[in-house]
Amino acid sequence: MAMTDRSNLFRSMTRSGLSLFMFAVLGVGVVTFFHVLTADRIERNERAYMMRSLNELIPASAYDNDFFTDTINVVDTELLGSDQAVAIFRARRQRQPVGLIISPQAPNGYNGVIRLLIGIYADGSLAGVRVVSHRETPGLGDGIDQQRSDWVEQFPGLSLANTPAITWQVKKDGGRFDQLTGATISPRVVVQAVHRAMLYFERHRDHLFDSTTGDTYLFEAEKRP
Repeated sequence: MAMTDRSNLFRSMTRSGLSLFMFAVLGVGVVTFFHVLTADRIERNERAYMMRSLNELIPASAYDNDFFTDTINVVDTELLGSDQAVAIFRARRQRQPVGLIISPQAPNGYNGVIRLLIGIYADGSLAGVRVVSHRETPGLGDGIDQQRSDWVEQFPGLSLANTPAITWQVKKDGGRFDQLTGATISPRVVVQAVHRAMLYFERHRDHLFDSTTGDTYLFEAEKRP
């Protein structure tokens, strides 16, 4: 190949490389611009969605504190299903405990992790349960989602006092909770996760409502009997 041809080829490759580089920089810039432009809106929308979900469990008329910011983060791998910090939202009225909402996980769903919101009143009774994310099979295991069926409406009003430990299972396993047609694993693990969250609440009730507790409280470090 002649020297001139090699020079032309090199210049052509250089121009192509620079063009690709400029397109990449432009693409990153556009994505960054729109991310910055929409970040606040996304955060507001996520907050609004979370508030709606929380208020479905403990209605806004029941408390007078800033429910969304009166929170603590706790760690208990055994009872809350994650080795990461789990958020707990605390509802109070005239500074007295009304209830709280725990956001644990059921790590052993049929298709992966099931994330929950579990509302518990100060007297230990369940305010309700919501599934906030899952990958369970459409038409089968996704019946755990309140938008798909009323399966989660079995929980409100139950407590450890009025529901013996042996009955915190689906009926197929000898418990009191309905399973879903064609799907047992999804409801089974949700029932187990709710029961474990109730146990967690019972063991740490006083600390959970303590207004002096810091932003992150690692109850897992405490020795259980």
